[in-house]
Amino acid sequence: MPPLELITMGRVGVDLYPEQSGPLADVRSFAKSLGGTATNVAVAAARLGRRAAVVTKVGADPFGAYVRQALTGFGVDARFVGTDPTLRTPVVFAELDPPEDPGLLFYREPKAPDMTLRPDELDREALAAVPVLWVTGTGLSDEPSRSATRAALDLRRPGSTTILDLDYRPMFWSDPHRAGGELRAALPLVSVAVGNRTEAAVAVGTDDPAEAARRLLDHGVELAVVKMGGEGVLVATRDRTVTVPPIPVDVVCGLGAGDAFGGALVHGLLAGWPPEEAVRHANAAGAIVASRLACADAMPDLGEVEALLRTADAA
Repeated sequence: MPPLELITMGRVGVDLYPEQSGPLADVRSFAKSLGGTATNVAVAAARLGRRAAVVTKVGADPFGAYVRQALTGFGVDARFVGTDPTLRTPVVFAELDPPEDPGLLFYREPKAPDMTLRPDELDREALAAVPVLWVTGTGLSDEPSRSATRAALDLRRPGSTTILDLDYRPMFWSDPHRAGGELRAALPLVSVAVGNRTEAAVAVGTDDPAEAARRLLDHGVELAVVKMGGEGVLVATRDRTVTVPPIPVDVVCGLGAGDAFGGALVHGLLAGWPPEEAVRHANAAGAIVASRLACADAMPDLGEVEALLRTADAA
């Protein structure tokens, strides 16, 4: 098999999207889709032609089998998907109101299999060698996933690209101070940090994009990417800071847009593009997914991304 270009680590699950508008209590039917931040990033990169795999775990249940089938169908290597013999594969219900920031109802109790990933279950050789490793803040929220994530970061070779998606979700943490401490401890071990203003504030204590980027760089990252919603994305290195403008679209569902952004960012970095060009493509990928319903199933291919960029440039 050709060598992998990207490995992501973290959440996986089955997303259930309402087929009717309104509150979940009134919804009569749902559509099923593959979900989970790290999983969606791998799918997004694969849709853009990259060889991607995800390190995660599912339950020994039909939804676990669905996850493996869906990953394979999307062209994502499922060899690192483990199975917990007792826990259930998580499901997540989306409430599509408002569409820009839908509410999520997680069923991950008593614990999700992806949070039981242990250091001794990792393929150390693959994690050390892969050009890009993507880990998430959620993976640091509980043990043994925290130790597994740290072990993967410790395996990385100098000069490799290691990306931390700050990915702060309050329901996974006892308090934001604990989350901030774990994120700051991980920053010196990665080369790229990606997050929105809220996530940056948890990690480095400010939601001002420029100051947050400066603090992220001070913690050792080489590239800080701070998403600012309708104001675009701030991209900062030690030598340059630039704001990449957004691409306006009619939002159908904001879920998955950030994951599409992540997959396209990885694609651009692997291609050797300047960071702002990679983020420009990432903005377009995120905009496309925001205009569609679902996450993994909505990820665009490279032709769709480039077509939207041409349209945006001509406007």
